[in-house]
Amino acid sequence: MLVPKKVKFRKWQTKRTNPKAIGPDTRGNKLAFGSYGLKATTPARVRSVQIEAARKVIARTLTKAGKYWIRIFPDRPYTAKPAEVGMGKGKGDPQGYCFDVFPGRIIFEVDGVEEKIAREALRKAGSKLPISVRIMSRAHRQ
Repeated sequence: MLVPKKVKFRKWQTKRTNPKAIGPDTRGNKLAFGSYGLKATTPARVRSVQIEAARKVIARTLTKAGKYWIRIFPDRPYTAKPAEVGMGKGKGDPQGYCFDVFPGRIIFEVDGVEEKIAREALRKAGSKLPISVRIMSRAHRQ
């Protein structure tokens, strides 16, 4: 699992935004390393365990032939209160780390395998994430 070595603050404030006002991401929205990529089309918080599940699927599908890159890193702590605890009495304890994904962000990139295998790996990885995704290729950059 991806976890930062050190954090400045144990708990972050919840970023409240208008879902209608969320625009496309301006950074990390182009293929930089591989020939194929997985691009987010909806906003969400992706947890480190979800990134790891998607990474495992990609690694298993590509075998030793291909190479993959993870373009996001979970550095935002998220908290949760225990089950059956009433409202109030402070914020919950940190449970793990997540990354705020906005539409247009490339999450994974793949190279070194034929198109059919790359698309299959990215399709399986996309099903492990809590967002809707689109598979990109260098042939038609969008």
